[in-house]
Amino acid sequence: MQIIRKVPVKQVLTDSSRAELKERFSQRERQLDEECRQLAFEQKKLERKPGVSKQEVERRFSREISRRKDQLRWIEYQRKQLDILPDGSELETDEVDTLITIEEGDRWEDIVQDRQIVIKDGKVIRAR
Repeated sequence: MQIIRKVPVKQVLTDSSRAELKERFSQRERQLDEECRQLAFEQKKLERKPGVSKQEVERRFSREISRRKDQLRWIEYQRKQLDILPDGSELETDEVDTLITIEEGDRWEDIVQDRQIVIKDGKVIRAR
């Protein structure tokens, strides 16, 4: 039997990885900001439409905008951590799904133990 499990990806901070992460964070911030503006525009458009519940539209769009603003706050936190942490530190930057094979007789503790992938300058240095 196989199961899917989420595994964190950590980046070892170096000068080059720091610059790459800052660029990636900036790009994601711009994308989320644009999505927030687009959602606000769509919300206004739908609120003006006759026969549409303004409260329902407000509730749905507020939830989506709030989700994106939470992601923006998380990116800002990661950016601050990037500035604070010294070179060689590990910063969690992503999460991937992995396929794990389980067979009868396997130790459950071995299966559910913390796993992670560690990357340094674009190369996997540890998969534990």
